[in-house]
Amino acid sequence: MTAIVWFNPRCSKSRDLKQLLEERGVQANYRDYLEQAPTVSELVQILRLLGTEDALVIMRSKEAAFAEQSLASADQATLLAAIAATPSLLERPILVLGDRAVVARPPERALEII
Repeated sequence: MTAIVWFNPRCSKSRDLKQLLEERGVQANYRDYLEQAPTVSELVQILRLLGTEDALVIMRSKEAAFAEQSLASADQATLLAAIAATPSLLERPILVLGDRAVVARPPERALEII
């Protein structure tokens, strides 16, 4: 089974996850989510695989865009739309393997599902 990693090549945690997967022989397809922004439906699917409905789990609330868009008190639909429109708000890396996913921060969290 091939893993999917939502990945930012400029992110050290993303690069560390890639190295961890390679060391363990896990084949993965890497999706640069800044270049190929996720859709709201893809984000809903990721949340389902993570076992939550809380979009804040996959949101970088310390990003300037979070404050600029006044997202602190936003509802779920608004948060997901914001991530889709501004993919830098997405927490990374996210590893998807089969019917499970994990926000791999730190990268060793990937060990929970591989």
